[in-house]
Amino acid sequence: MKPDHPTPSRLPSWLGCWFPPALLTSHTERWRAVAGAFLGILCTALLSGWLAPAATVWLVAPIGASAVLVFTAPASPLAQPWSVVAGNSLSAVVGLFCVAWLPDPVLAASVAVALAIAVMMAARCLHPPGGAVALLVVLMHEQHGGFVLFPVLTNSVLLVLVAMLYNNLSRHPYPHRALSTPDAPSAGQIERADLDAALANYGQVLDVAPDELVHLLRRAQGAAAERLWSTLRCQDIMTPDPVVVDFRTSLADAAERMQQLNIKALPVVDQTRHVVGILTRTDVWRQTRDGARLSSLTVGDVMTRQVRVASADSHALDLLPLFSSAGHHHLPIIDADKRLVGILTQTDLVRALSGVVERPHQERSPARA
Repeated sequence: MKPDHPTPSRLPSWLGCWFPPALLTSHTERWRAVAGAFLGILCTALLSGWLAPAATVWLVAPIGASAVLVFTAPASPLAQPWSVVAGNSLSAVVGLFCVAWLPDPVLAASVAVALAIAVMMAARCLHPPGGAVALLVVLMHEQHGGFVLFPVLTNSVLLVLVAMLYNNLSRHPYPHRALSTPDAPSAGQIERADLDAALANYGQVLDVAPDELVHLLRRAQGAAAERLWSTLRCQDIMTPDPVVVDFRTSLADAAERMQQLNIKALPVVDQTRHVVGILTRTDVWRQTRDGARLSSLTVGDVMTRQVRVASADSHALDLLPLFSSAGHHHLPIIDADKRLVGILTQTDLVRALSGVVERPHQERSPARA
């Protein structure tokens, strides 16, 4: 079925940046926000009209923009109670000053919006509708200081009170409370300090609370790990083309090769590269302990013949019990024709689990086992 609307990925690059991505919020969350905005404006308007029945202006338009923020993004730093109340009120004060000191309405409007942003940033109450409040004061040529208290401050306080009640009842904590995070995150997890450093370099205002962003990133990491492990197969993480030895090779030569390459096991194969055994350091050490001359023995004389192997297309996750409980340290990997194509070691599994190192197979040393 073809999509009803074009997506950014289907549009030319110069046009895709103008096309907004689809909202990922559920229909339930959308209706929750819609109902909240309706109740917020309704209650604010009714209560404001009741408090000042003789007022000419009892509801300002920027409160509608504030409602969008507090009900659709209650966790946003721009939607917190201090941002709403102080941002709108201080912006109204800025608008009054611009009306009083700048007779040119165009200049007054421009300065009012710019100065309102500066004041809100300084007071840590950046709230986008505040710019609209400052502009509204200039356009109305409002000169009475009481306009700040009513309707701007009153509208803002009432809206925040309704938002606190509604958002909390609908399980959206408001004011936003920082999410608790583990004191000692696991290796590779993002910490708050890492995010703060990244945001400092980012240099722009981000409409997401830092703790929410850390929480989202960690959930994304978990989802990525789950997706990876659900599809990861032995051939994706094994050491390909490992060093092997023929069962007729002298045990002394095999032992010397293991020492030179610093590997713990050598798969033993026949001429058709079928696995017939495995030679470990323990096998060599046992012969040395018994006083045998290694040069008089072949690999076939001492190798372990009962070898557990795995298919290259086996799920890597299924093999974890072999390494964690059954005591395996290395596992030969075979293809569909039962020929050796690689070896899977504890190092390979740890690397895949931690996600610390992700190198292509061709870059891995074939000597590591």
